[in-house]
Amino acid sequence: MILGGPVFGDVSTPELWVAALQAQGYSAAYCPLSADADDALVAAYAEAAASAGIVIAEVGAWSNPMSQDCATRRSAITYCQGQLALADRIGARCCVNIAGSCGDVWDGPHPDNLTEDTFELVVTTTREIIDAVRPTHTYYGLETMPWMYPNSAESYLRLLRAVDRDRFAVHLDPVNLVASPETYFSNGALIRRCFALLGPFIKSCHAKDIALANRLTIHLDEVRPGLGGLDYPAYLRELDKLPADTPLMLEHLAAEQEYAAAARHIRTVAAATAAMV
Repeated sequence: MILGGPVFGDVSTPELWVAALQAQGYSAAYCPLSADADDALVAAYAEAAASAGIVIAEVGAWSNPMSQDCATRRSAITYCQGQLALADRIGARCCVNIAGSCGDVWDGPHPDNLTEDTFELVVTTTREIIDAVRPTHTYYGLETMPWMYPNSAESYLRLLRAVDRDRFAVHLDPVNLVASPETYFSNGALIRRCFALLGPFIKSCHAKDIALANRLTIHLDEVRPGLGGLDYPAYLRELDKLPADTPLMLEHLAAEQEYAAAARHIRTVAAATAAMV
């Protein structure tokens, strides 16, 4: 596996971008460009990454293709198609979104999110995004989430089979699957189950942590890696079984210093578990 995360400061040229990544010791990166970048600029960043041995892990397509507002849904699908095309042009490992929500909050819970009708809509929408682009260098993936599909290793495997496209793959974030005290205290088993079922399809992963608060009723909070209860030894051991260039991407932290602390924690655990980051 290889570690990556956001970089700070001036990354307005390929050279500055690579230097910022190397200063943090990252071998993986988020895509630094938007879909309207011209082919020459995309090629320049792709070539700089390849020359430096940096893998472009993912292009985000964060939007709501499940919106019940037709204009919002159509705009989201078009955006996902554009981002997937960018991922293909720049050679990213994947383009990633969540499935989306039937509610007003694009990433929030809704009573209809986990119905069979919504599952079928996720299938047809994912096909529509992939079929419009027909990528050859990248994959489209849906991030695991607690209250929308895919919300478990089993539902992700079912979704892979239902979508039935060889360019549909897995983006794994195990923290998003920890949604109860049971899964919190047995998250190592949850992680191993994810890799047992989905390992060959995993193209990129997120790195964060989760903490269970000691107050009623149940409070689970996302925290910096090392400050929660995620079984990082299990996570890194499983990641180490995948191809060596599988990215593990830090996210959702407020400052460069926090990312540095998170990276130190992951590298320390990796060294202790004989994993390579």
